[in-house]
This record gives sequence, C-alpha cells and structure tokens, in this order.
Amino acid sequence: MFDSTLVNRLHAAVGEALDERDASDEREQRRTLTHDDRRQFARQLITKQLAGLDSQRLADGQPPITDAESKQLTVAVMNRLFGLGRLQAYIDDPQWTDIHANGCDQVWLLRNDGAVVEGAPIADSDAELIELIQTQARRGRSEQRWDPASPELDMRLPSGDRLHAIAWVSGRPSVSIRRHNFDIGHLKQLIGMGTISESLYHLLRAMVAARFNVIVAGGTGAGKTTLLRCLLNEVAVDERIITVEDSLEIGLEHFAHLHPNHVDLEAREANLEGVGEFPMHRLVRSGLRMQPDRVIVGEVRGAEALPMMLAMSQGNDGSMCTIHADSSLGVFTRLQMYMAMTPERFDVEVTNLMIANAVHFVVHLARLDTNERVVTSVREITGADGPMVTSNEVYAPGADGRAMPRFGLSDSSMARLERCGFDSSWLQPKHAVWAR
Repeated sequence: MFDSTLVNRLHAAVGEALDERDASDEREQRRTLTHDDRRQFARQLITKQLAGLDSQRLADGQPPITDAESKQLTVAVMNRLFGLGRLQAYIDDPQWTDIHANGCDQVWLLRNDGAVVEGAPIADSDAELIELIQTQARRGRSEQRWDPASPELDMRLPSGDRLHAIAWVSGRPSVSIRRHNFDIGHLKQLIGMGTISESLYHLLRAMVAARFNVIVAGGTGAGKTTLLRCLLNEVAVDERIITVEDSLEIGLEHFAHLHPNHVDLEAREANLEGVGEFPMHRLVRSGLRMQPDRVIVGEVRGAEALPMMLAMSQGNDGSMCTIHADSSLGVFTRLQMYMAMTPERFDVEVTNLMIANAVHFVVHLARLDTNERVVTSVREITGADGPMVTSNEVYAPGADGRAMPRFGLSDSSMARLERCGFDSSWLQPKHAVWAR
C-alpha cells in the first residue's frame, strides 16, 4: 500500500493538468471533453507522471515501480479524481452490502453473510473526507450542497448505490452507503436465495400480470427495493412505467431491454437560492400526467401517499410502492398516519375506504436472525369497515418466519389470477417448500 502522500501528490498534479486542459478548451472554444474522454486523458496524465517518478527513482538509485504498483497507484488516483478516494475500493467490492464511516478512520463494513468487519481508514482527516463527499455531490445528477447550512446529504452514486452523509450537527462526519446488487433482478432468482418459495413465485408473477396494485412492506434492509425491482421486471415490455423516488434506487436502467418505455423521476431539494424544490408528492402528480401504464413509488413515507392511492384507484392498475412497516397488518396504520399528515388531514375511516379502493395486496418481508431476507406475509385487502381495513392473510409467517399458505383468496381475486394463467393448486400446503 502506498503512502497517501504520494497519491495526493499525483492527484494534485493530474488534477491541475485537467484544469489547464479545460481552461484551454474554453479559450480556444473547443468542444469540452466528455466524461469518458476525460477519464482516458486522466489515465494518460497518470502514466506520464509515473514515468517521471520512475526516472526520479532510478536517478536516486531506487528500483522502478513494478507493474502491480503502477496499477495500484493508477486506481488510487483515478478514485480520487472521479470517485470517493479510498472509500471507492469498498464500493467496488461486491462482498460488502453496507458501508458506515464514523469519521475518516472508523469504518464498519457489513458483509453478504451478515458479518460486521472493521475497515481501514478512508481519508487522512475528517476534513479530507468532507471534501471528497462534497466533490461527489457536485458531480451528481443534480448538484447538491453539503455544508454547515445544509448538514445532511442524500444522493445516488454512479454505481447506483445510495449515500447518506451528515456533519456539523454530529461529533464527526458520518457517511453511510447502502449497496444495491443489480445482478438480482428477477423473481426466479429469489427462490434460490431463499427470499420466496416456488409457490410464492407463481403467485407474485400472476399478481403482476393481473395488474393488481401491490404494496411491498418491511423494515430497513429487509429487501423491499430488490423485490420491487424483481416484480417490475415481470411487467410486459410494451408497458409505460413511471418510477418516482426520493433517491434513485430501483435501477430499471440496468434492465433497459425489458423497459424501453420507462421514465425515472427523482425528488429534488431547493438550490442555494432556496428555489427549485420538487418533493415526492408533486412528482407523483407529475407522473400521473405522463400517461403511465403503471406508477411506481420507490418509498411512500409522507404526503405522496395520497396521490399514490388516487393513482391506484383511478385507472392505473398494476401500480406498486414500498413502505416501512413491521408487519403486513401494520401497513394500514402507517398509511393512516401518512394520510393524517396531508393538508386534507383525512380521518381513519376515509383513509380506510381509500385503502380498500386502491390497494389489492400487501407483501411483507423481514430480515431473520440468520440474516436471511424472506417474504413473511401476503395479505389481500377485501374492504373497509369503519375504523378497520378488512383483509385476508393468504400467506402468514410459519414457525421459522417464512410465509406459508393460510387462507384462500377471494373468488374475485382468484378468478382474475386464473385468467392470467395462475394455477390455484400452488396455494396448497404441499407446494409451500422453501429452498434452504
């Protein structure tokens, strides 16, 4: 591992040369470099710097840099120029699912198997860590600020992962990165992973084909976004899909061949002048004006609950969203709370009527003590009765927490599923076998 001083020196020299090229292009009114051209030019500059370093080492009687060392230095400098420095190595390593930094030198990594591992420092100082994050925020889809006036940052990285950072209101800057495995994008894969059983696989894909409105619920890290992505990839290729997210995570652009008619909308905070804010509930309303076949809300957690339920009940069948809830039944309480927070301040009975008219199924996931992410419940909404939403738990948690068939579907839902080719025998207990 090289001393960070050398990486910093090379980074400064190459960065200065890039800035000079940009200034020259502007003076000569030449076309500015594309992102890919800029990266290629940076590699050339690094090679030139390394050649000069080799010459200096030979003159000092030291051995030249090996090919392996040259590659390591190149990666380190490129990560400083275009990524997140030493933090980028963890982002590029698929074994980590979550990355947490409590300052520059307290790094904790969550591995795929659930183990928590302490990592190496990601910067020489907290100030350097802040500078790295600020630089990345300026490169985003919409430039974001992170400073004492805006101490919280939530953004999507080029890798598709989600970064959250907070400073100035905490003892030290804190950075959390939630990884997304876009290699997981199909329901069939979830059988082998132990997230769903084969009977659930057939039911879920039939629910998508039958255009039922579905809420995917669960706690943090339960796998809601992954399941939502897999459900969306069962949607017919000719349908127009509008996704609405606070921070882009679903990642349908990774499956463009399955969704050529897809638009992703991302909420935006106000700019430095305090204007330009575009919150989730406005995005949902905008999405409804774009003639979608399905509207997908990445996470309902506030006023967007109202336009989402209106979308589900007014002709956009097949729409989906995710929501935080500790059980499938708890989804109703959560929606009641969100609807009470809207300017209209809907009471419980009105909210329940809207839920009954808008939502067909709730699919709940949980993270077991074994760190496995599994579907625990599938609940069919059947109506509303005053302060209660009436429902039918088609699949309920078994002894080990995994969803097992409990009650039959309503006749109307079964008929709708069967018209899409669903075989009702999959709901029999003999088919409730989970891969282990």
